[in-house]
Amino acid sequence: MGKLHCYVGGMKLRSSLLAMSIALASATSVFADKLSLDTLSSYLNDLKAVDAQFTQINGDGTLSTGRIYIKRPGRIRFEYDAPNDALVLASGGQLAIFDPKGNEGPETYPLSKTPLSLILAENVNLRRARMVLGHSYDGKATSLIVQDPEFPERGRINLVFTGPNTALRQWIIEDDSGNVTTVILNDVKTGTTLGDSMFNIMLNADQRKK
Repeated sequence: MGKLHCYVGGMKLRSSLLAMSIALASATSVFADKLSLDTLSSYLNDLKAVDAQFTQINGDGTLSTGRIYIKRPGRIRFEYDAPNDALVLASGGQLAIFDPKGNEGPETYPLSKTPLSLILAENVNLRRARMVLGHSYDGKATSLIVQDPEFPERGRINLVFTGPNTALRQWIIEDDSGNVTTVILNDVKTGTTLGDSMFNIMLNADQRKK
C-alpha cells in the first residue's frame, strides 16, 4: 500500500504540528467557545459540496499543493499541481490513486479502510460510542480526533474547525501503520455544483489514457 501511504499517510508528527500552526495562523482570529459534537455532526452532514485549494505535507517533508473537491456522501477528488500531477478519487466505496503519467489504470483500495470514510459517510454521528478519541479547544480552534468504532485499527483522523461560523480548516490522518498526513484547506467554497463525472473512477481513467 505504498501509494496509499503516499497520498493519505506518511509524515513526521512535528510536520503535522507545523502545518496546524500555519493553518490556524491563516484563519481569521475570532474568539469562540469549543464547538459541540452535535454542532460538528450537523456541520459535516450539511456540508454537501466543497471546492478548495489544499496544501499537503508529505512523508518526506516536502509540500504538495492542488485543488480538492468534496461531494458528500462518499466522493472526493484531489487534483495535485505540477510536478506531481497525480489524481486521487473516492467514489462508489473505492479510493483510486492514478499514476501521474496517466498511462495505466489506477491503484484502488476500499474507502472504508481509510479514515477519510468517516467524514464522507452519509450520516456522521459523533455521539457514537468509541468514535471520538479527543475533543479539545485551544482558544482559536476546536480539534476532534475520531476513528471508526467498529474498526479502530484502520486509523484515525484529527479534524480542526474554527468558529463561530463553523468551518473545517484542516485534517491530520494517522493510518493503520502510524503514518501521518496533514491536509490544509484554503479559499474554501461550499454549496457549489459539482458534476458526478468528476468523481467517476472509470471515466477519469479513460480520460487520462488519451
